[in-house]
Amino acid sequence: MAAPDVPVLVQRAREGDARSVARLISLVEDASPLLREAMAALLPYGARASVIGVTGAPGVGKSTSTSALVSALRAQDKRIGVLAVDPSSPFSGGALLGDRVRMQDHALDPKVYIRSMASRGHLGGLSWSTPQALRVLEAAGCDVVLVETVGVGQSEVEVAGLADTTVVLLAPGMGDAIQAAKAGILEVGDVYVVNKADRDGADATVRELRHMLGLGERRAAHDWRPPIIKTVASRGEGLDELVEALEKHRGWLEETGELRRRRRRRAAEEIEAIAVTSLRRQMGDPRRGPALEELAERVVSAQLDPYAAADQLVEGLTATGTVPPG
Repeated sequence: MAAPDVPVLVQRAREGDARSVARLISLVEDASPLLREAMAALLPYGARASVIGVTGAPGVGKSTSTSALVSALRAQDKRIGVLAVDPSSPFSGGALLGDRVRMQDHALDPKVYIRSMASRGHLGGLSWSTPQALRVLEAAGCDVVLVETVGVGQSEVEVAGLADTTVVLLAPGMGDAIQAAKAGILEVGDVYVVNKADRDGADATVRELRHMLGLGERRAAHDWRPPIIKTVASRGEGLDELVEALEKHRGWLEETGELRRRRRRRAAEEIEAIAVTSLRRQMGDPRRGPALEELAERVVSAQLDPYAAADQLVEGLTATGTVPPG
């Protein structure tokens, strides 16, 4: 297959061509040599969309909630992008849950772009690839980008670093509030949603969640106080209240300067992930001094301690001009 013409892809993505958007995101996922050119071409069109992270444990209804939220935002005539970030398949490297059956309601809407992504083992995972995919969707004119994680392990917390606003979903009868506290996601949520609120125990879950959020709370008068919204996403109930909460949080972010701070932190993490990935690739290059595997063997053989080995590795990279001294 011929290499894509990046300027043409970017122009077509700007015009809303879904195939061009898909090809640009594939450059991101595949760490293509053309990715650097693509990111430079996309630079003038970034930082426009509201980025909303959606996370929570499996079974709380994330895909259903995301689909319902897309419907509510489309009612405001907004162009929506959805990045469904799944753990990488150990066999294919693809997204394990790539079918996203419940999102098919929007498959034919030209103002909704849905993409399942896999981190494919890149160092940094979400932080490596997702911010660049966000730039593609912003360039394609998306007003809102929803980043939905599969809700397993560290991805629940990582999504908070990628989003302007993080929505944490829970459901009654699953012990979610306690599990959320253990996972650390009660510290990162901006809006909390108790989905499946027609089930027994929904009010108790709200009370438990409110209690946990209030433990040790020390907030200044101007600080954001995360609301708790009850929804039944499968019937579209509570979505207006959720959209209103998201709009209020966006206003608070802009008024306080927190939006700029969050995006600066996101950019710093992205730069670090790209740099570390590049360095890791170069660590195995024997032309740059002792390779990582060689040094590891010398540590195992008690010829070097790990600190001395690390010094040699860094010196080899520095000597070739890869890493600035100091």
